[in-house]
Amino acid sequence: MIDYARVEHLVRQAGQMILDANLTAEQVHIKKQHDFVTDYDVRIQDYLVETLSQVIPEATFFGEEMAEDQRACGDGFCFYIDPIDGTTNFIHAYQHSCVSLGISSEKRMIAGFVYNPYTNEMYRAIRGQGAYLNDKRLWTENRRLEEGISAFNMPSKPEKMDDFLDFLRRLYGKAETIRVGGSAALDLCRVASGSNVAYVQTQLQPYDYAAASVIIEEAGGVISQLDGSPVSLQEPCFVVAGAPVAYVEIRNIALEAFKS
Repeated sequence: MIDYARVEHLVRQAGQMILDANLTAEQVHIKKQHDFVTDYDVRIQDYLVETLSQVIPEATFFGEEMAEDQRACGDGFCFYIDPIDGTTNFIHAYQHSCVSLGISSEKRMIAGFVYNPYTNEMYRAIRGQGAYLNDKRLWTENRRLEEGISAFNMPSKPEKMDDFLDFLRRLYGKAETIRVGGSAALDLCRVASGSNVAYVQTQLQPYDYAAASVIIEEAGGVISQLDGSPVSLQEPCFVVAGAPVAYVEIRNIALEAFKS
């Protein structure tokens, strides 16, 4: 039996580490173009790995700041950790970042916790028990694109830019409005809460969406790859999410724009 209350407490403690951070230029490092890591990303991940290992000693970990050959999720319990989702926002004191923690078992997501420490908002879900924002039960209202905010993030690969700009032009003609938040986990959770009606990103890592995927599904929303298959728990993929009707609409737009 997993002590989910303990897990939530640890995620909140990790969020407090973001709030308490005193970031300096020397603590910011470039992984690749437009992709940064800070000493706090590593510190928070290390804290979660150490403390969560006491909750489920046999669990493995799939963390953003781990080397790829250290990420090992098999059939047992696995924690998917993004210690600071929205690192660029964190670096610039944008105050829109979160701690994202997903738990899988037998290669299926069973729980997710996404915590925004700046607003003290904890999105959480346990498979079969519903999704919540703090103590409020979430249920995704089945709206169309023209009835809400569609969120997205820019592609990391420049060669995808022309297709993506075509996608945005098509989406702009259908959506009520569009937004870029800079934190995939939070933007996905806002699909669950209804603040966003849909979300698209051409490539995300499992630790970006693992936790949010449970929260969306438990709230009655839909999340998948572009071809409609389940999101991958092992490798990066194209992610489409939304309220049921908006999901179909935005996926069709993406299919048309990304034909190649």
